[in-house]
Amino acid sequence: MASSDADIDFEVRTLGPRTVPSPLAPLLERRRTSHHAVEEGDRILFDDTRSSSERRGEGELPSLEAAGPRRKIFFDPSKTRVGIVTCGGLCPGINNVIRALVSELTTHYGVRRIHGFRNGYQGFIPEYGHDVVDLTVESVDGIAALGGTILGSSRGEQDIGQVVDCLERMGISILFVIGGDGSMRGAQRIAEEIGRRDRPIGVVGVPKTIDNDIPFLDQSFGFQTAFSEATRSIRSAKVEARSAPGGVSVVKLMGRHSGFIACYAALAQNDADFVLIPEVPFAFDGPGGFLEVLRAKVRSQGHALVVAAEGAGQELFTEAEAEGGLVDASGNKRLQDVGRLLRQRITADFAAHGMELNLRYIDPSYVIRSVPANPYDSVYCTRLAHAAVHAAMAGRTNMVVGRWRRRFVHIPIQLAVSTRNRVDPNGDLWWSVLEATGQPASLGEGAEAIEVPAFGGQ
Repeated sequence: MASSDADIDFEVRTLGPRTVPSPLAPLLERRRTSHHAVEEGDRILFDDTRSSSERRGEGELPSLEAAGPRRKIFFDPSKTRVGIVTCGGLCPGINNVIRALVSELTTHYGVRRIHGFRNGYQGFIPEYGHDVVDLTVESVDGIAALGGTILGSSRGEQDIGQVVDCLERMGISILFVIGGDGSMRGAQRIAEEIGRRDRPIGVVGVPKTIDNDIPFLDQSFGFQTAFSEATRSIRSAKVEARSAPGGVSVVKLMGRHSGFIACYAALAQNDADFVLIPEVPFAFDGPGGFLEVLRAKVRSQGHALVVAAEGAGQELFTEAEAEGGLVDASGNKRLQDVGRLLRQRITADFAAHGMELNLRYIDPSYVIRSVPANPYDSVYCTRLAHAAVHAAMAGRTNMVVGRWRRRFVHIPIQLAVSTRNRVDPNGDLWWSVLEATGQPASLGEGAEAIEVPAFGGQ
């Protein structure tokens, strides 16, 4: 556990006292003696081992606010108008979240005015001219079977003042933001601007990231679907590799800064000989380098399969190449293409050593992003949406919902965007990958693994 985690502030902001009886109160009375009941002031302990707790010594143990319905809420459902927006790249499960938000708000709380803003934060800005969609239980019926988002999405910052102006003009009481870390930073700025104006408007995020890189979450929605779909490409790549002499297949998967999809997909299919991730640098050349080990693998078994996260090997590009990278609309630096580099270096190396090579390259990224959620993610998305509605109706704001230690919790947005969840090179997951693939712990001299914060890695 990092020494600085003792100073983490897990407190979630609230708009004010809860004085409105919740429509769910009768149901809550029936489960008040259950292990799953959430009482006012309930907290979920941050630590999950006795040794971690003992190292803290005296004092209160850090904890997160438990998610769930409250007997008293802040907003009067009959007078509440809600907005929903989806931002950033596509991810399996977005439509599931939209559907569950609308269903829970309407069916259990009695909210009747729910609006969907089109194409991300652009939907709030008058100059874009995007229409606003009225969302009802009937209009969202069946959308969970669709990929993408029925509201559309976009990247890039918009004028926060204009966003809040729009919320005020429309009388929006609660805004749900479904998006990644950039979108959550936008939601944080919206909440802060609302606070400066002293307006009782709640902002609650349902964080999505196909890379599973949001900290203080057990797992982000869409991730299970993503690595499950990725196994199809790995399976096909294995067939291609072993069906030709000197067959080498390279599969590039999502993972800008975190290699979770590559790790889990490789473990699920268990066909990969090498897994390359951003957290574990490697060298192409020299004793024990990737190319030398790859040649040996092909000589011994006749073929090889390489799974690479898109952010792997960025340290191998020249300084000029790295500095020449552009940024996308969200301000994220565009990565250099490790897939292209792998193809070039493998081809040149095998030719230099007089070895036959049949190289296959597969990049299924956009196919994976656009598929509907699998059953696991469908359930997870629904439960996250329910937790978000309970939090918002209770007056929580500037927060996201997530699951920690298998319990649903409230997390301040500032923590959710404070760092990245990354694969720990010394953790159980990466060592399972090494055991499954048989690849060396280090590929090349000087290829030192990064240090991952204890609360931001797995």
